[in-house]
Amino acid sequence: MERKQFLSKGLTALGVAFVAPLTKACSKNDVTAEETEEVIDSSCTTTPTETEGPFPTKTPSSLVQSNITGDRTGVLLTAKIKITNKNNSCAALAGAIVDVWHCDAAGNYSEYGGSGMQSTNYTSVHWLRGRQTTGTDGMVTFTSIFPGWYSGRAPHIHVHVYNASGSSLLVTQIAFPTDICNTVYTTASPYSSRGAQDTQNSRDNIFSDSLSLELASVSGSVANGYTLTHTINVNG
Repeated sequence: MERKQFLSKGLTALGVAFVAPLTKACSKNDVTAEETEEVIDSSCTTTPTETEGPFPTKTPSSLVQSNITGDRTGVLLTAKIKITNKNNSCAALAGAIVDVWHCDAAGNYSEYGGSGMQSTNYTSVHWLRGRQTTGTDGMVTFTSIFPGWYSGRAPHIHVHVYNASGSSLLVTQIAFPTDICNTVYTTASPYSSRGAQDTQNSRDNIFSDSLSLELASVSGSVANGYTLTHTINVNG
């Protein structure tokens, strides 16, 4: 069973079949018009709900940390995520609990593997996963590496937002601009050994119908690292 079969919206079960990564050229000509638009939703629309599978964090409360890099190598990424309350005119939401997780440069996730979907066994480690609580400005900041990619999906970060009492408010995902991905995956180590992603945002089964609300703003360079900024609107 292929990994991408587990990635349709609403899926909650964990998958157990591996798809070997494929490589396909990703040129700047593939950047869609959608990806050049302003990514912060000024109309105060609730951010779309997406699947958290197939690799959600197993015990996120044990991973309260802002630097989630662990022993993974790659291009520096600083992720600045703002949580706002749709029910309060999208004002900053203080005290929200924010979990993030993503794959490493080779497309693998910690806490999983060794038997199918992911051949390498990373079940005993917890890198590239973390939890932070928003301040009065609604912000959390994570230090990480630029995510890699795996076949059938565009590059992404998973996010799960809870209220201060621990009740789930939203599970979603964050997309990356294709031109930035192209630069990282074709010029930076260790990404360049695999080449560019095989799935663009416009063809991704998660982002294809909601990209304008899930595409982050990313600035920086391979040499100095990148900064991701993104706003997530929840029904607080």
